[in-house]
Amino acid sequence: MGNEVRDVIIMGTGPAGYTAAIYLGRANLKPLVIDGFQPGGQLMITTDIENFPGFPAGIPGPELMMKMREQAAKFNAEFTHGSVTEVDLSRSPFALTLEDGRELLTHALIIATGANAKWLGIESENLYRGRGVSACATCDGFFFRDCKVFVIGGGDTAMEEALYLTKFASQVTLVHRREEFRASKIMSLRARKNPKISTMLNEVIDEILGDGQKVTGIRLKNVITGELTEHACDGVFMAIGHAPNAEMFRGQIDLDDYGYIITKKSSTETSVKGVFACGDVQDFTYRQAVTAVGTGCMAAVDAERFLESIR
Repeated sequence: MGNEVRDVIIMGTGPAGYTAAIYLGRANLKPLVIDGFQPGGQLMITTDIENFPGFPAGIPGPELMMKMREQAAKFNAEFTHGSVTEVDLSRSPFALTLEDGRELLTHALIIATGANAKWLGIESENLYRGRGVSACATCDGFFFRDCKVFVIGGGDTAMEEALYLTKFASQVTLVHRREEFRASKIMSLRARKNPKISTMLNEVIDEILGDGQKVTGIRLKNVITGELTEHACDGVFMAIGHAPNAEMFRGQIDLDDYGYIITKKSSTETSVKGVFACGDVQDFTYRQAVTAVGTGCMAAVDAERFLESIR
């Protein structure tokens, strides 16, 4: 690749990045797509997706990502392995440095680096991820019909997840490490008024229990007394927040208080002309595959128009 200046580079290969690559490829712009540390994004650890339009029987996350990648390659999108370690958006063309030392130059940049759900980091959580442990009620709630589930967290996200799960689960228990929830009063009230939702305060997860194949229960530790208690359940939903993968851009483009990239209204434009953001890295609210696809399309159209304006 040398120091060739690309028309457009896409950072990230989740639904947003792949969609941007499909549209830019069809526009004959030959986008270069950088895989990142997790090619395919969060859907690579999602077993079945049943709410993505066009797949009435559902589709495994990895298969959907493979199909998107193949479609982008069909339109001559180019892929390169590796992660970006440094960006310089103060110069034109923009400069990106990869972990192997390569420097890439581009007139337009699309950031589709996504966001990661925050996890507890315990071994049993990793063991049962996708087999009873989830971080997305909208994605996986349907699989817990008539089941008993626990939601871990105390903010608005935890309340929203718990309320959504009551559509399917027979019982939802909110677990929070403090005496009071951090959620807004209205969200806390909605959760407390729902007859399917119960709460356990001053508790943290000590272990997620299972039979080697799926979750069978949870062991909690009281933060005041240290007492350990075990509770049978079918699923555990982590709702302790998300972390957008945008830290490397801090100080170069505008981020909000939570670290998400700020884009202009009805656009994917960032505070730097020629830099666009799509998908979960700029979406604090929805964080769905289908909305990521939509903003990926928008970013491609925005980038194409920008390139036309500088020629």
